Amino acid sequence: MTAIEVTEDLSLLDAALETVPDSPAVFVLWPRQGEPYLSRTARLRRRLHRLLKHRGTPSRLLNLRHTVGRIEYQLTASRLESSTLHYEIARRHFPETYLDITRLRMPSYVKILLGNPFPRSQVTTHLTRGGLFFGPFSSRASAERFEGQFLDLFQMRRCQEELAPSPAHPGCIYGEMAMCLRPCQQVVGPAEYAHEVERATEFLFSGGHSLLDAIARSRDRLSQEMNFEEAARQHKRFEKVQEVLKLRDELAAALDRLHGVAVTRSAAGGSVELWFVRGGDWQTPQRFSFEVREGKPVSMDHQLRAAFGAVEPRKLTVRERQEYLALLARWYYSSWRDGEWLGFDSWDDIPYRKLVHAISRVARQ
Repeated sequence: MTAIEVTEDLSLLDAALETVPDSPAVFVLWPRQGEPYLSRTARLRRRLHRLLKHRGTPSRLLNLRHTVGRIEYQLTASRLESSTLHYEIARRHFPETYLDITRLRMPSYVKILLGNPFPRSQVTTHLTRGGLFFGPFSSRASAERFEGQFLDLFQMRRCQEELAPSPAHPGCIYGEMAMCLRPCQQVVGPAEYAHEVERATEFLFSGGHSLLDAIARSRDRLSQEMNFEEAARQHKRFEKVQEVLKLRDELAAALDRLHGVAVTRSAAGGSVELWFVRGGDWQTPQRFSFEVREGKPVSMDHQLRAAFGAVEPRKLTVRERQEYLALLARWYYSSWRDGEWLGFDSWDDIPYRKLVHAISRVARQ
C-alpha cells in the first residue's frame, strides 16, 4: 500500500493530499494513539479531504486531522477488488469485528447432512467439513424454493427430527403421498434409504444430468417400443426436472465442483485482474497483461493456459472458504457488479475461447 507519513506541520499534509489520486481505493488512517480507521471509497482525494482538511468553522462531521499519524491507501479498479481488499485488511487489523466492519453476510446453501444415519436436507448459511453443500444462493428464500422443488424429485425425508425408526411411528403427509420412503416407520432400511440419498447427491453433483440422462434414455426406449403413453409420462418428468434446475441461482453448484474465474478491470494499464475459484476455494488472483514481444502481441490463449497452469491449489479453512464465497456471492448477485464471471464444470476443461472474449469485453470498458 502507498503510505503518507503525517508530521506536526499540517501544511505538508494539505500539500500531500493534493497529490492523492481521486480514484477508487481502500485506505487506512493510523492515529498516533488508538485503533486505525479503515474504509473504502470511490473518490479517495475527496474522502480524505472530508476527513483531514482544515475546517474554519465547527462541524459535526468526523475530522481526524489532528490525530492521524500515517495514511495508507491502495487504488482499486473494480468493486470486487475493493470489497476483497477491504475484507482482508479488516480481518488482519480487526480480528474480532471485521465481519461487522465489512458488513459481510453469509449466503445460503442447501446442505445434505450425510453424517446423519438417515440423511436429510436443510438450508443453512454455515459451512462445515461434513455434508454436501449446494450454493451459494442469492437469498434464503431462493435456496428454500430450490430445496422444496428438488426434494419433489426424490423420496428423501423432509422432517427435521432425529429418527428413532419404529412401526408405531405416526409418519407424516409426505409418506402418505408416496413422497418419502418412510424410514421412520421402518418401511425401508438404512441401505435402501442410502441408495435414494445417493441418487439425490449425484443429481446435485452433476447439475441434474444424472437424472435427466436417465429419464431421456427411458423415454427414448419406450418410444422405440411404441409405448407412447408411458413415454409421454417420462417426457413430463423430464420437463419437471428442467423446471427445477431453472430455480438454481447462477452461482449455485455443488461446492466441490464450483469452478470459475471473475474478470475485472485492473489499476494497471493494458491488464485485467483474474479472480480464480477452484473447487469452491478462493485462489490467489493474478494480473493478466496483454504482452507484446518483438512488436507483436502474444496469443491470449497461450497466456491464459500458462496463467491457469500457474494456479496452485489453495486449501482454505472452512471459515475462510465461507467468507470468500460470501464476497463472491455479494459481488455476483449485486446490482453494482462490474466485470464478468465465467463458470465451468471442470478445471481440466476450461473454455478458453469464451474467456478470451470475456477479457476483451472487460478490457474495452
